Amino acid sequence: MKTSNTKFYFSLKRVAQVGTLLAMALNPLTAFSELELEKEELKFGFIKLTDMAPLAVAYEKGFFEDEGLYVTLEAQANWKVLLDRTIDGELDGSHMLAGQPLGATMGYGTQAHVVTAFSMDLNGNGITVSKDVWKEMKQYIPHENGKPVHPIKADALKPVVERYKSEGKPFNMGMVFPVSTHNYELRYWLAAGGIHPGFYSSTDNSGQLDADALLSVTPPPQMPSTLEAGTILGYCVGEPWNQQAVFKDIGVPVVTDYEIWKNNPEKVFGVSSQWAEKYPNTHLAVVKALIRAAMWLDENNNANRQEAVNILSRSEYVGADADVIANSMTGTFEYEKGDKREVPDFNVFFRYYATYPYYSDAIWYLTQMRRWGQIGENKPDSWYHDLAKKVYKPAIYLQAARLLVEDGIAKEADFPFETDGYRSPQTHFIDNKVYNGHKPNDYIAKFTIGLK
Repeated sequence: MKTSNTKFYFSLKRVAQVGTLLAMALNPLTAFSELELEKEELKFGFIKLTDMAPLAVAYEKGFFEDEGLYVTLEAQANWKVLLDRTIDGELDGSHMLAGQPLGATMGYGTQAHVVTAFSMDLNGNGITVSKDVWKEMKQYIPHENGKPVHPIKADALKPVVERYKSEGKPFNMGMVFPVSTHNYELRYWLAAGGIHPGFYSSTDNSGQLDADALLSVTPPPQMPSTLEAGTILGYCVGEPWNQQAVFKDIGVPVVTDYEIWKNNPEKVFGVSSQWAEKYPNTHLAVVKALIRAAMWLDENNNANRQEAVNILSRSEYVGADADVIANSMTGTFEYEKGDKREVPDFNVFFRYYATYPYYSDAIWYLTQMRRWGQIGENKPDSWYHDLAKKVYKPAIYLQAARLLVEDGIAKEADFPFETDGYRSPQTHFIDNKVYNGHKPNDYIAKFTIGLK
């Protein structure tokens, strides 16, 4: 990782300033919009997952420095430590689970107002089961030309779970955090197949009340080893930890989140509301740099992905073998060993307005928190909309986007300038239910398994 030595920062700053002045002299059109930065030296946290890529790319390609920012990136031990350090100011901002700013702001687990003006990616997760569980599941899965037909639904897992229950054995599965996308995706997939993933309550925060499958927290990098040890029988996690199970020949990814909910939002970049209020121009500069990184990751039909893989494979970032990371990052995904398929949208960083923080994305997470008991009582639709708008800050995003358009770096059409902050009703779910973010309670009422 680049040094955080103060003298080095100032020398870089001087180089950047001279470079900008030279660019202006040679060609005024190449100069960036100037923001009066309130803070220039920043420290950002992340977890070792491939979807932290916008941070690594903004750093390595000089996009932060172009904005006058001198950034240190620091891997964190787990999601709780990352959130706590962002709230208390040890970190200026972080790669976060989308549910973390929402959960903290409404006081679930931690009480603090956290906001996001940048969505880091779409898709990127998978559900993996042990090889023994896979052997049992396969008999219930249709095959064509000797290969399983995808998407694989949890209906095929249900007889396995029922056998475990009949023998008095727990069916344990891992997810990364109680308010993680992974928790809600795993629960969604299980429930769509008739497997109850359990409730939370005000007196029981295990999330295992009435559960057929018992879900618990495991940090992402530890998923494969925990599966190999037999502590869990399956898990939902981001990459590269599903593909790692394939390479180690200890598990089989059975479904991706793209198949559970096509083009679902995944991580966000979160900061405390106090930080955003204190450093508004710095915040804009950060979002500008992250948008540029996302554009770079997707441009020219993912032409830069192999370079991104080489960056991410380094120990200071994800630290997994480049071959493992490339298995999904470059547009493919391997299920059962040898069954590699084209999935060009497994990781999306900029296409489909991926970086815009939609209110409807926030509201989907809130509907799942209510469905599984993390929100303990019925709330009117207005409550969902108000909380989404308290946490998600699309106006800041669009202000940064406008500056990039003025800089000549991006095009007007790259951004949803005319949106009301809500996606059109979404239809691509594994259970074929339609989600309309304007009507959260109507959506919650559609589910057979879950609180109403």
